Amino acid sequence: MKKKTSFISKIYISLIFIFLYAPIAVMTLFSFNSTTSTYTYGGFSLHWYREMFSDAMAMKALQNSVLLAVCTAFAASVIGIMAAIGFFNSKNKLYKKSMMAVTNIPMMNPEIVTGIAMMLLFVFAGTLINRSSVLGFTTLLIAHITFALPYVILNVLPKLRQFDMHVYEAAVDLGCKPVKAFFKVVFPEIMSGIITGCVMSFTLSLDDFIISYFTNGPSFQTLPIYIFSMTKKRVKPDMFALSTLMFAVILILLVFMNLAQNRAERKGKSEAK
Repeated sequence: MKKKTSFISKIYISLIFIFLYAPIAVMTLFSFNSTTSTYTYGGFSLHWYREMFSDAMAMKALQNSVLLAVCTAFAASVIGIMAAIGFFNSKNKLYKKSMMAVTNIPMMNPEIVTGIAMMLLFVFAGTLINRSSVLGFTTLLIAHITFALPYVILNVLPKLRQFDMHVYEAAVDLGCKPVKAFFKVVFPEIMSGIITGCVMSFTLSLDDFIISYFTNGPSFQTLPIYIFSMTKKRVKPDMFALSTLMFAVILILLVFMNLAQNRAERKGKSEAK
């Protein structure tokens, strides 16, 4: 009976993985297609990758997306670390629970609601300062930091709870300044949580479409918005190549994040022994 249950569970898991990754596998396969067909494979070729890198608009959109994702990851990490430390050190349980509930709202709120609300806020702020074209890189950055910030906080807080704060207090008692003690003692212990939150912020910003669609301006176009504009016409396989490249980069980041987490866990276990 156990063998039969195990066999069925393996089939079930296999079907789930096929359902999840078959579209990506097909997209990757046709990104190396030698013809323009999106349903007939004509042979292996790097033609569409060369076409992708020669498309100035696509490369500009990719550059904008990477720049926005890097700025979002950096800003969300810095603000998230400070917020997590503030929540951790707070003694008022009601305040802490209330702030954590508010922090979770951007994750639970539908993206279209967040996007429309932020667009209205930015346009209203633009009217106050007499600016008609307020939407652009700045508004996109603020919007992306808003929805990425909770992920940093929720990844850093557990690491702070696991850390023995008596070690930090001992460092301060021995003459180390509080800021220096934080970077020397606390920061290395919560690094795995910071890396996880930073990578998640980067990937979420890189592939966001709905919030970006409502908060971007004509002067700054991200890659998801550019790809969406291409769907109004016939999508060429060079978009498959670009999407495959993005998937590969995100996959590498996730592998790096998992390796960093495993390394931190092994280090913690060895120190505990």
